[in-house]
Amino acid sequence: MSDGFLSQEEIDALLKQKTDEDPVEDTGSSEDELDNDEEKDSYIEEEDDNDISTMEKDALGEIGNISMGSAATALSSILQQKVNITTPTIGLTTQEELFSSFEAPYVVIDVNFTEGLTGSNLFIIGNRDAYIIADLMMGGDGRTGEEEIQLTELHISAVAEAMNQMMGSAATSMSSLFSFPVMISPPLTEFHDFTKEKYESPLRDERIVVISFNLVVGDLVDSQLMQVTSLEIAKQQAKVLLDPSFFTQAAESEAEETTPVVDEAEVEAPDEPALDKPKEEMEPVEMVEPAGMAQAEEPRQMEDPIGAEDSAVLAGVGGAVEEEEPLKIITQQEQRNLDLILDIPLRVSVILGRTKKPIGNVLGLRPGTIVELDSLINEPVEILVNGILVAEGQVVVVNENFGVQIQNIVSPEERLRKLK
Repeated sequence: MSDGFLSQEEIDALLKQKTDEDPVEDTGSSEDELDNDEEKDSYIEEEDDNDISTMEKDALGEIGNISMGSAATALSSILQQKVNITTPTIGLTTQEELFSSFEAPYVVIDVNFTEGLTGSNLFIIGNRDAYIIADLMMGGDGRTGEEEIQLTELHISAVAEAMNQMMGSAATSMSSLFSFPVMISPPLTEFHDFTKEKYESPLRDERIVVISFNLVVGDLVDSQLMQVTSLEIAKQQAKVLLDPSFFTQAAESEAEETTPVVDEAEVEAPDEPALDKPKEEMEPVEMVEPAGMAQAEEPRQMEDPIGAEDSAVLAGVGGAVEEEEPLKIITQQEQRNLDLILDIPLRVSVILGRTKKPIGNVLGLRPGTIVELDSLINEPVEILVNGILVAEGQVVVVNENFGVQIQNIVSPEERLRKLK
C-alpha cells in the first residue's frame, strides 16, 4: 500500500479472495431463492384455483362501472332524483358465509342472461332502500320515519319495475362494451329475511364473487347495492372483456355442434308429407291433360309451385286432408292484386295486460298511481295487428327503447278460423 491507496496486486488479491468466498454464500442464497420461487409458484397455482386474479378483478370492475353507470341514469329518470352507483369493490366468499352475515331483511333480484352471456346474477338491496325507491315511484317523497318498514306487494312490484329498467340499460351498455348482443330475462324480485329462513339460491356454485357498489339517491339513500354471481360466471365475463375472441370461439363451437342436428330434423320431417300429398293431387291432372289445348290453362294453374307448397304446408300443420280442400289456390292475377296492398300501413299494438276498475277508482287516478294488471311478470304479452291477435312475445329493451321479442306466432289455421 502506498499513500493510502491499494496497489493493483492488492486489488487482485482481494477480488480473488472474494471470489473464493462467494460460492459458499451464493449456494445458500440460491437454495433460498429456489425455495422462495417454489413457494411463490405453489401460491400462484393455489390462487388460480380458488381466487380471481388482479386482472380479472379489474375487468369485472370495469364492466360494473359501465353497466351500473347506465343503470344509474335509468333509475334517475324514473325517480327524478340524482343517482350515483360507483366505486365497486370485489371480494370472493361462499354463499353460506354471505347469506349468514345478513342481519336484516333484504330485497333480492334474480337476473338471468338469455343471450350473449350465460348464468344468473343476484342483486341485493336493503329493505329500507327498496322502500324509498318504491315510495318515490308511487309519488311519495321517500321520507321514512323511525317506525319499522313493511314492504307490500305494491312496493315489490315497483322495485321490480325499477330493476327491470336498470338492468335493461345495463345490458345495452354491456352489448356495446362486448360488441355482441346481451339480453336478459325479466328480473325476479322477492323480499327475504335471511335471519328467519334459509335462502334457496339459484346460483349453482358455492363459491361466489360479490361486487359491492355505493348507491346514492339524492339525500335519501347512501347505501350499498350488491351484485352476486358464481366464480365461474365471473371468470367468464372477465375473459370475454380481456379476450374478445373468446366469445367468437365459443359461439362457433356451439354452432358446429348444433347445426348437424338441425339439418337432419329439417330434412327428414317435411320430406314425407311434401312428396306424398302432391302426388295424389297431380295424378288426376295428368289424366285430363291429353284432352286438348283448350284445357291447358287449368293444369298450369294447378301446377303453380306457390299454391302446391302452401297446400302441402297447411295440410301438414293441420294434420288432416279435409282442411286443405276449401282453401283456394292463389292464381297469378290474385297474387298481383295482393301486391297492390303490400304497402298499406297496419297498426301493431302490444297489450301488457288488462284489468277492470270501478268508476270510483278510475276517477281517483293521479300521477304516481300504479294500476295493477291481471298479467303475471313472466306471462307473454299479446301482439295485435289491427286488433287481431297474431303473436305473443316478451318485452325487452333495445337501445334504451322498449321492444317486443316474438316468442310464439298464431298458426295460419287458427287465424283463418277466426276470419270465418
